Amino acid sequence: MKLAELNRYNPITIQCHDNPDADTLASGYALYRYFQDMGREVRVIYSGRNRIQKSNLLLMMDHLQLPVTYIKDVSALLGQEPEGKLPGLLIMVDCQYGAGNVTKLPAEEVAVIDHHQIEVAPVEKSEINPHLGSCSTLVWQLLCQAGYEIKDQNVGTALYYGLFTDTNQFAEIFNPLDMDMREAVPFDKTQITLFRNSNLSLQELEVAGVAMIRHIYNDDYKYAIIKSKPCDPNILGLISDFLIQVAEVYCCVVYNETKDGYKFSVRSCVKEVQANELAAFLAEGVGSGGGHREKAGGFISMPLYEEAYPTLHSEAFFSERLNDYFDHCQVIYAKEYEIDLTDMSPFVKKNIPLGYVEATQVLPLGTPITIRTLEGDVDMVVDDNLIIMVGIKGEVYPNRRERFVKSYESTQRSYHECENHKQCELLYEPTIHNRSTGEVMKLIDHAKICTSTGVTHIYARELTERVKVFTAWDEEKYMLGKPGDYLAVRCDDKHDIYVVERDIFFKTYEEKK
Repeated sequence: MKLAELNRYNPITIQCHDNPDADTLASGYALYRYFQDMGREVRVIYSGRNRIQKSNLLLMMDHLQLPVTYIKDVSALLGQEPEGKLPGLLIMVDCQYGAGNVTKLPAEEVAVIDHHQIEVAPVEKSEINPHLGSCSTLVWQLLCQAGYEIKDQNVGTALYYGLFTDTNQFAEIFNPLDMDMREAVPFDKTQITLFRNSNLSLQELEVAGVAMIRHIYNDDYKYAIIKSKPCDPNILGLISDFLIQVAEVYCCVVYNETKDGYKFSVRSCVKEVQANELAAFLAEGVGSGGGHREKAGGFISMPLYEEAYPTLHSEAFFSERLNDYFDHCQVIYAKEYEIDLTDMSPFVKKNIPLGYVEATQVLPLGTPITIRTLEGDVDMVVDDNLIIMVGIKGEVYPNRRERFVKSYESTQRSYHECENHKQCELLYEPTIHNRSTGEVMKLIDHAKICTSTGVTHIYARELTERVKVFTAWDEEKYMLGKPGDYLAVRCDDKHDIYVVERDIFFKTYEEKK
């Protein structure tokens, strides 16, 4: 859905969910400014039992001049309209039409812009992306696609704060679009500091204190679980930040029940457990989760949870999922690991076109860079030997010149001509971020085509359980393999062990005759 499709309506009503948070307010405000600039008659409203009372939201509305109207009596609002329907277009932001967290208003036409899991049958005009950390990011993306430049610092600050609060102060940010928005919008740092430091009430302080009195602890795996009373998501982060400082706790999960499901926060202080990966595991099939290696979080949809686990109470669910996480996962440290080739078969790399970027052709020697991909950020420093590879699905990984020359035949043809690239619809195009200057460029624009020389021989086997591989080139961050993926090792280097996703494996390798 494009904003141009909505721009033909007039008037336009933008509705935030009941009991609004910063994300829904920011999303509504940014769309308000866009449609106002397009010459439309537009308003932002919210309903529900209570007016906004949280001090940080009141400050946000006051300092950023958010034109949000509280509608207590919906019947009075609709009583003035023909046939009891809102005229023009009703846009739901950060919520879905007919969902349990928002008052349903009869309207002539309805559109939905949201970043949560689909809860109800979506209306025809819907833009829903549950992979994003905030609805503010989705609105920013739609504004960018519409060619609308955000120049007003109030709008940028609102969107920035919407993402800030919905990702637990960026601790749970994991989608590259969220990161791009955070770096792109103009914002007032002083205002953000003010809002952030007005976020905790005395009542919420008591909630945090009471929650920490009661916990579940597993001595075998050194994890702790705490269930909190309903509270702002930031309070979950506060509790988990405190809990992970306990000497006996290596990772922890703090959660509470909301109207729609369970919000949870994850922390880890050991490299064998990446908080973002654990959060995704906990929510798999029933929600979404992600973040950083040390701090992450997620949300579990109540309808999906009740369908998958109809008889399991929440504390048992988190305990069972954590035990399953640790019980069925092998950890491999490639540098020291003596791999058994008995049940592995020989494969050779197919002669297929891939992409490569010589780092020194793009940026000067010694430049610190971040390669941003859908799988996460990869930090590197430009040197003579660094070759950045682009795989058949747009995945990015580093290579060294000596190995690259031996394994690939390079060309000067642009990667844009590559059939793999033309056929692959990337959810996010990898970008190079110069950490010294802040400059951002698309990796694909600098990539050229290379093909395998056919000398890359490996042994591989299909995984039947999860595995974490700390590769020889990165001893701090593991590659995760799931059942069905392949564990691979180069024939000429038994410590060059890595994981290849199942669909990528069969497109890249063929069994050696």
